[in-house]
Amino acid sequence: MNDNLDGDVLLCQTVDDGEIDNTGGFLTMTGGFETAAYTALFGGNDEDPGEDDTTFTWWGNIGEVDPAKRYRSKTQYLLHSIPAISGNLLRIEAAALADLQFLLDIKAANLVEVIASIPALNKIKLSIKIEANGIQSEFEFTENWEAMAS
Repeated sequence: MNDNLDGDVLLCQTVDDGEIDNTGGFLTMTGGFETAAYTALFGGNDEDPGEDDTTFTWWGNIGEVDPAKRYRSKTQYLLHSIPAISGNLLRIEAAALADLQFLLDIKAANLVEVIASIPALNKIKLSIKIEANGIQSEFEFTENWEAMAS
């Protein structure tokens, strides 16, 4: 096996959403949880609230019987539908924890924590800590918070 291909393709956050890095003809890979977390938080349909109604579910969820393999992305939905105010940070944290619950359900991790903050106007930073078998991974995503206060 080529060591350059171990793990998942690393998705990096950019100003226009997720990107991959190609260095020297090889994709940058990760053995951590960054890509799984990124796709869980931002990989669904941004019109899908992630609740019982699946009318706006991402097309890749159709026919998937294992709930742990469905992308519903409550976090993404909220960032497009509720105002970017500090009073909504706990709601975003709860959505992110719900999106990442699959890591606990499939026993890939034994701890998931999320802290949301507003580092700049219309931006949100999600600081994520995931622990698996005593090994801790910490990373952050800074994303546009597009919904406007009414």
